[in-house]
Amino acid sequence: MYRGDYKLIGSEMSFFTRKLEAQLRFQQIPWHYLFKTEERRTALEAKAGTHFVPLLMTPDKWLIHDTISIGPMLNERFREREVIPETPLQRACCFILEDAFNHWLGRVCVHSRWCYPSNVAWVGPRFGANMMLDRSIDVPFSEVELEQLGPIGPMMFESFGRGVCEINGVGPDQAVAVKSDFKRMLHALAQHFSSNPFLLGDRPCLADFALAGASKAHFICDPEPRSWLGEHRDMLLKYTERFFDSWQSKLPLWPADDQVPDSLPVVLDYLQGSYYQSAPANIAAGLAGEKYYAFDYGFGATRARTQKRLNVARLHVQDELQRLGASENAAIKALFANRGILEHYLG
Repeated sequence: MYRGDYKLIGSEMSFFTRKLEAQLRFQQIPWHYLFKTEERRTALEAKAGTHFVPLLMTPDKWLIHDTISIGPMLNERFREREVIPETPLQRACCFILEDAFNHWLGRVCVHSRWCYPSNVAWVGPRFGANMMLDRSIDVPFSEVELEQLGPIGPMMFESFGRGVCEINGVGPDQAVAVKSDFKRMLHALAQHFSSNPFLLGDRPCLADFALAGASKAHFICDPEPRSWLGEHRDMLLKYTERFFDSWQSKLPLWPADDQVPDSLPVVLDYLQGSYYQSAPANIAAGLAGEKYYAFDYGFGATRARTQKRLNVARLHVQDELQRLGASENAAIKALFANRGILEHYLG
């Protein structure tokens, strides 16, 4: 591969941009931001063939998108700081957890950002900092800039926010369910992180970058979800900021003998009752040609749009699990027994 810097193209307010930033930082890959400004937008979208962010421009001039594929590519290019374990149980957990956090966290991200007018007003200038001023959200705003960028939040709500909340079944009428589920997730994470710095122990994996990305761009960033953290505020702040600080040169190894933390089932219990209630129903309805699907994750029936992307992601994990021989691996079968999770991917 060519030497040189990688360009991270996107927005600091974006879940998946921050997810990829967390990986670039951890792997100590030479990189810098290229904010997706209004001036650059047309040319970038034409070259990439998508309006989605993030994009990653490599030193060999590839312009690629989708963190699901970028993550493993960077793992292979920078093996001295690998982010995907090699042993079967740990590797299976890495890909399964990444898929779950990638697709479940987005619901609370869009709800908490766009369903509360005061939050919409706050995020507008931050989007504007990247898009219009071509600078970081960390640079203080002048009063004039806040006034000039003020209309961006309401404009984005009308053009994007309102619709994406409806599509995901997390409109204002779902506030109690979203907040209650978020609290349930925080409780599970607090139990796990009380004795582990990361999801698989002492070293972060792809799934950690997804959780850290959503937290950095939304949960500890936006005033609304930040106000929901309560007793778990310090836990999530400490976990998240670890990814965006300076990493030590020498890293801990993955747990020996393909072990995973004893508290990991607490996280799986949460996901079993949330994402894995939604995803199978979503995919089944989509494959049947249905536009909407319904599921219950403990708060009554929720209706949302089907998403073809979920099955693409499921098949990506399926490929990994089949290569690992997951259906015959005793440790994998024992950890995931009676959860319906392996069946979701391998069925």
